[in-house]
Amino acid sequence: MLKDIQDSYYIESPEQATVLLNPIRGEIIAQLLEPGSAAEVARTLGETAQRINYHLKALEKAGLVQRVGTRQVRNLVEVLYRAIAKTFVLAESLSMKPETLQRLKDQSSLAHLVTTSERIRRDAMLLMEQSDVGEVIPSATLQLQVHLSDEQQRQTFVEEYAAMVQQLVDRYSGCKDGNDAYQVLLAVYPKPKE
Repeated sequence: MLKDIQDSYYIESPEQATVLLNPIRGEIIAQLLEPGSAAEVARTLGETAQRINYHLKALEKAGLVQRVGTRQVRNLVEVLYRAIAKTFVLAESLSMKPETLQRLKDQSSLAHLVTTSERIRRDAMLLMEQSDVGEVIPSATLQLQVHLSDEQQRQTFVEEYAAMVQQLVDRYSGCKDGNDAYQVLLAVYPKPKE
């Protein structure tokens, strides 16, 4: 019998925090609120089953997902996994210095930025391969630079930026007459020194 999934799970070990804060692993866990296989998660995230399986093993070893069954798919037996909780909270009692915990969060954000940029590149290549000769694929990019004086101003900017884009997306989300879905990805990061 499958146990109910917990509403929240407090991450109290640095090992679990390190495993969980990897961006792709967070995306995997989000897909496993219901039992699923590596192949299903891979299809949803547009990744290879091998890559997802590698990360599932790390999540299972850390105790953040669990095997909940198997199923026969053609000649293969797929292992089904499920997250142990719907949400994960980093406990204040983590035996990490505050600056270490902040660095871990910051690096997780940068790793997510790399994953997202790889996804954009892969999607763009697929769209180019799938388009007919002479066909124009509607897309847009916008690159701007803003100067933010301190952490408070940066945080305020990011919150307002995300809220404005969410409003715009919400306004156009009701228009589901057509079948064209568009990806909207946002990134804010400091300009690296060259």
